Amino acid sequence: QLNFPHGLFIDDNQTVVIADHWNNRIMQWKNGNTTNGQVVAGGNGRGNGLNQLYWPIDVLIDKETDSLIICDESNHRVVRWSRRSDTTQGEILINDINCYGLAMDEQRYLYISDDEKHEVRRYQSVEKIGTLVAGGNGQGGGLNQLNVPTYLFVDRQQNVYVSDRNNHRVMKWNKGAKEDEGNNRVMRWTQGAKQGTVIVGGNGKGAGANQFNIPYGLSFDRHGNLYVADMSNNRVQRFSIE
Repeated sequence: QLNFPHGLFIDDNQTVVIADHWNNRIMQWKNGNTTNGQVVAGGNGRGNGLNQLYWPIDVLIDKETDSLIICDESNHRVVRWSRRSDTTQGEILINDINCYGLAMDEQRYLYISDDEKHEVRRYQSVEKIGTLVAGGNGQGGGLNQLNVPTYLFVDRQQNVYVSDRNNHRVMKWNKGAKEDEGNNRVMRWTQGAKQGTVIVGGNGKGAGANQFNIPYGLSFDRHGNLYVADMSNNRVQRFSIE
């Protein structure tokens, strides 16, 4: 069972891991087996011990280290749990962060959205501060701002796609750009840019085909179509992105 599931990740072997938010654990299902999920992190009650999670909100699999990287939201930390069967606790990678979304690029840079600082930062494996890649100009609806950034997607060119929740848009920051959730749009920041572009939404909060009401999770398929979970409209929208 799940209780208010949030972020999920699917690896190349069709293994699914899900942040089981209110159960304070990460669940895993292998190869489409929907009956026998297993707890792979947390599951020891709510708390801040190294063997505990407190409302985890996103998760990904780091193939290189065969580990889970988890946004442990209410503990304000990012933690790593080995996927070895004898693992009983995680380790803290980054502390004192209001993390929401996670993504990793092909160079193994870790991207984390901070929904209180309204920014996205990129981290190398041992960094504690990271490099600002999107937002960071206060809460707002400008092209160089975000308003509660949640889930992330990073493409092979290191362009960062951000669900900008309270802007009701999805934004794209090209690598090196600086821009945009509360504005109901998805924005794109490209390399070297100082602001992002709205790629979908940004037409106010609503239920129209060009609108969102709190956009959350986002992903691309291999044909380049963008899928966005439009939470308060109770739908998933697909967009063809040029």
